[in-house]
Amino acid sequence: MSLQTEVMTAMKAAMKAKDQNALASLRAIKSAILTAQTESGAGAELSEDQEIKMLQKLVKQRKDSAAIYQEQGREEMAQEELAQAKVIEQFLPEQLSQEEIEQVVAAIIEKTGASGMQDMGKVMGLASQELAGKADGKTISTIVKSKLA
Repeated sequence: MSLQTEVMTAMKAAMKAKDQNALASLRAIKSAILTAQTESGAGAELSEDQEIKMLQKLVKQRKDSAAIYQEQGREEMAQEELAQAKVIEQFLPEQLSQEEIEQVVAAIIEKTGASGMQDMGKVMGLASQELAGKADGKTISTIVKSKLA
């Protein structure tokens, strides 16, 4: 089942349940899908990689907004953004744990022979490819920095 079909099914369920938060999140996903399809030409289907990147971008936007709201002391708005991020994350592949990401990064460092921070770009490139959709870029970066330091 395509992402678009899954989102439409979830939207119907959210409408029946009168879940406004989930509905707003699902509408954002639908809008992003339609925008991406329009950009790629004549309603073309998105690849799985494109869908994952789009969903990750939406989650990151929500989390960044939540952080800004928390800095401003607007806890209610922050909670709403985090709840929307949680709804969107349901459509992403299972995220890896911190330990699993560390194991993958350690294997990449060993394979590439990276020895210091000068090799961070090489390690990040491979790690980002291998962990695409399974881990947040910020988490990967933090782990790579700690391993190479």
